[in-house]
Amino acid sequence: MWGGRKLSSSGSRFLGAHRSAFRGTQADCPRLTTSAAYSKNQLSWTLQIRPSVFSEYRIMCFKSYSMTFACLNRMKSYRLPWTRLYSTSRTTVDSSEVKTFLALAHRWWDEQGVYAPLHSMNDLRVPFIRDNLLKTVADHQPGKPLSGMKILDVGCGGGLLTEPLGRLGASVIGIDPVNENIKTAQHHKSFDPVLDKRIEYRACSLEKIVEETAETFDAVIASEVVEHVIDLETFIQCCCQVLKPGGSLFITTINKTQLSYALGIVFSEQIAGIVPKGTHTWEKFVSPEKLESILESNGLSVQTVAGMLYNPFSGYWHWSENTSLNYAAHAVKSSIQEHPAPAEFALKEETEELRTETSTNSGVHEELKK
Repeated sequence: MWGGRKLSSSGSRFLGAHRSAFRGTQADCPRLTTSAAYSKNQLSWTLQIRPSVFSEYRIMCFKSYSMTFACLNRMKSYRLPWTRLYSTSRTTVDSSEVKTFLALAHRWWDEQGVYAPLHSMNDLRVPFIRDNLLKTVADHQPGKPLSGMKILDVGCGGGLLTEPLGRLGASVIGIDPVNENIKTAQHHKSFDPVLDKRIEYRACSLEKIVEETAETFDAVIASEVVEHVIDLETFIQCCCQVLKPGGSLFITTINKTQLSYALGIVFSEQIAGIVPKGTHTWEKFVSPEKLESILESNGLSVQTVAGMLYNPFSGYWHWSENTSLNYAAHAVKSSIQEHPAPAEFALKEETEELRTETSTNSGVHEELKK
């Protein structure tokens, strides 16, 4: 209520004295103490007579502190162009999404249950991943074509895609923020001794392992995941950082169209019950164009975008030229990573060039004199 009033004359004098005290030099420190003590007495007196002065002074101090703090924050967040862009203080995990999948953690391996569409999607996504990865290698072992490759399966859930990739010979790390999902995945892989050696599961988010696994993986898989993250750009950025130069990123997701809302949410969730209610949020869906823009801004070149259609009556998926519903994308990280030179080196190079030009011009001038 007092914030809008003007300062009284005594309050103005107090603030003026306070400001002048802070502008003093180091030699003025003893006078600053005396002035501060006097100001304290004056402030106490002012509080008794005119409380509005203290209120307004308090607000002014708060604003000044806030501005200083914001400035410091901007300075702290500034980073040179050749350093990592990712900050571990940011997260891509949506807590509401975690609660949704936590309730379904025990149903991952029920092929007739709520995850039946994901089971049948393996008929498309596993060959899609395998065939595109084989384009990057000269030869491969029969029966284990992905042998020697290290793959990160982000948002692995119960391991529906992780296990087929492990059977193809790859060394796979599956991560998921829902601890119960990881427990389900670990329990299921324990039945196969071969998979137990090739697959490792971790209950964590993508950003948690960015630093320890930077440029480690030949491929990163984010299948039916990007429509659930809270910060898509940070998510893609993290995927790029853990990829080796020349590594592949595979994404399957849902396009953001009116048709995807009508069929993906209204029909699938609310009418047919193919997917549990609340599984998807239409605002988080992303179009191929926007996804491609984010990928390219992070040094990833999009190789393929293909439409995917699901038949709820037959329970099977098939490829399509139409990407208005589901689609799969394959992108490759640039093999040549450009790191801008630090400013001091750039300045040094410019100085050397100027010296060279100056010496050359001097030589020409001397020749002309002769």
